[in-house]
Amino acid sequence: MYHIIGENFFVPLASPNKTVYWECICKLFSVMDHQLSFGVERDVLVEELQYYFEQTQAADIKEDELSGKTARDKANWMIRKLEAYGWIDIETDKSYVQRVNFKEHAVKVVKTLLEITEGKRIEYQGYIYTIYTLVRTNTDNPGVVLLSIVENTDMLITGLKNLSSSIKNYIDELTKYRTPAEIMNVLFNDYIENIVDKAYHRLLTSDNVSKFRPEIIERLESKSRSPQYIEKASEDLAGIREISKEDARELAYHYIHQVLEAFHNMDDILSEINYKNTQYQRAAINRAKFYLIGGEDVRGQLKELLTDMSDRILADNMDLAGIYRIEYIDELIRLYSVSVIDEKSLYTPIEGKKTFTPSALIDEDVDLALRNDKLQRMMEKLARVLSPERVGAYVDQQLGDKKRMMASQLPLDTVEDYVKLIYIRLYGQRKNMEYSIVLHEDEKGKNDRERVNAPEKGNRFESNEQVRQKGYYFQDFEIVRKETK
Repeated sequence: MYHIIGENFFVPLASPNKTVYWECICKLFSVMDHQLSFGVERDVLVEELQYYFEQTQAADIKEDELSGKTARDKANWMIRKLEAYGWIDIETDKSYVQRVNFKEHAVKVVKTLLEITEGKRIEYQGYIYTIYTLVRTNTDNPGVVLLSIVENTDMLITGLKNLSSSIKNYIDELTKYRTPAEIMNVLFNDYIENIVDKAYHRLLTSDNVSKFRPEIIERLESKSRSPQYIEKASEDLAGIREISKEDARELAYHYIHQVLEAFHNMDDILSEINYKNTQYQRAAINRAKFYLIGGEDVRGQLKELLTDMSDRILADNMDLAGIYRIEYIDELIRLYSVSVIDEKSLYTPIEGKKTFTPSALIDEDVDLALRNDKLQRMMEKLARVLSPERVGAYVDQQLGDKKRMMASQLPLDTVEDYVKLIYIRLYGQRKNMEYSIVLHEDEKGKNDRERVNAPEKGNRFESNEQVRQKGYYFQDFEIVRKETK
């Protein structure tokens, strides 16, 4: 890699002046991006950087050699540094005018970093539809088209794998949040907005692979069995890759089978994405329910004990092995695991042959009262399970003759009522429910949402419609009955 990219290329982005370097690189890239090429006269760029260093919001350069220097001196110093680190080239034309050009690899790096900074999301439908269109195209250059199909398939698979990794990262980050409000905010605001709404939902609807995959696979398999297609594609690939005709023929078969294998195995990736999405939502709900548990029963006492131990470990910056340094731990029962109890625990005594004597079956009368009692307890337990159907029936009961109502109007007397409120908000995202949810925000709420990705303490998002009711604190939303067709 360092034969193409200099070993000092990334020094500016890792130095104490990394903020200044990045802002200046963005300024230069913005100026050059609007030109016919990535080459601009040096004086134009110097004036642009001079204007930047004259601004009060410009970051300070931590360099002794620039102490007391003018803004123009700093601008020339920045261009010399970027040239030395391999970001730009400076050439002199026949008129003795110096022109600055971004190097090819620098352009790719800057564009990638800008996409990451802006949170640009992949459009799966674009790649899928491009592949679908290309396999149906009749062209005189099948080799060129085949390369485009391979490239778009690789981008599609990479995007799906990135989506799967993103969901896993959200699951890992759940441990950072300490209150039910923080967990619900990151689930319904950050996760729903950045993962479900932007990528996952479209992947199951408009960007669904299953709409185009059968024909893509059928046409590619047909092309692989066509001698005329393989012959023409291998001619194109031989010229593009500068290889022999025989090697190009093998490469054409390899590319077709590579794309076919990717589409055949795509179900595994989609299944993993669905599983991780369900796992994340379940983990968020379970963690919120854990923090809501209270009382004098064994579960509540264990929750308080574990919470206090966790707070002590975080406050004293202990590792998990330091749990026994907490004073009251020695007074509790210590749980530990053993592989072997003693040297005799692995011994299995030899049993002699014995005659098997079957015991008689006793025909006992069933205790109907005991059976009915167990059946009633089981039915009561099942009745408390909050399935989507039960949540929908509960919402229908609360709405009555009304078409809409606010969540704050629901009864909120017990922890079970608050758990029902959480499930109403969660299941409201599903299409098969007979109700939907609507969030209302004014300008303040929108501005708060825009700061979700900014580093801050406490809750990640606070809306102006948060309400406090009977000891519970949540963001209010509207419940709307769907129109029946």
